Amino acid sequence: MKKQKICSNEYELKYWKENTLVCGIDEAGRGPLAGPLVTAGVVFPVGYENPDIYDSKAISEKKRNELYDVIRRDALRFEILIVSEKDIDRLNIYRADQVAMGDIAVHLGTSVVLSDAMPLQTGQTCIPLIKGDQKSISIAAGSILAKVTRDRIMEYYDRIYPGYGFAKHKGYPTREHLSALDQYGITPIHRLSFGPVAGKQMSLDL
Repeated sequence: MKKQKICSNEYELKYWKENTLVCGIDEAGRGPLAGPLVTAGVVFPVGYENPDIYDSKAISEKKRNELYDVIRRDALRFEILIVSEKDIDRLNIYRADQVAMGDIAVHLGTSVVLSDAMPLQTGQTCIPLIKGDQKSISIAAGSILAKVTRDRIMEYYDRIYPGYGFAKHKGYPTREHLSALDQYGITPIHRLSFGPVAGKQMSLDL
C-alpha cells in the first residue's frame, strides 16, 4: 500500500510553540481558460492535527469533499474569495491572485501568514512557500476549500453552457475544451485575456 504523504508543518509548529495563530492561503484556477479564480484562507487552532489534509490535487474528489466540511467545522476562521473573469482580465491572473490573497490575509487577521508561493505585502509576517500545500496543513486546507468551491462552480456552469465539458475539465485547456471553443465560440465565463480565447467570437447560441 502506498504510504500517505502528510504536511511537515514546519512553520506552523514554529509559531504554534509561541502560541501564535497562523493563516494559510492557497488558490484554485490560475490555469483555466474559463471560470473564476477561487482563493481561500484557513486559520486552525494552535496545535491542530489532521493527517488527511494535504495538497488538494493529490487526494481524491471524494476525500476533498469530506475534508471540505471537516475544515470548515474545525477552523477557527476561514474565508473564500471568488475572483471574476472580468477582474482576472483587468488585473492579470497573477495580480488578481495576489490581491485576493492579500485581502484574505488582512481579513483573517493573524500576525503570521503562509501562502503557496505568493509574496504578500500586508504588514504581517508573510512567508511564501513553494509547494506550500504539501508543507503546511493551513495552506493545504486553503487549497481544498478553494478547489472544492471552484469545482462546484464549474459543475454549475456545465449545466448553463452544455457542450463545453466544464464539469469534466473545469475550464482547463484540454483538447475537448479547445475543440468546443473552435466549434461553438466563447461564453461569458471565458477569460478574454488568455491566449486560446483571445479574438474568438461569442457563441451564437448564447
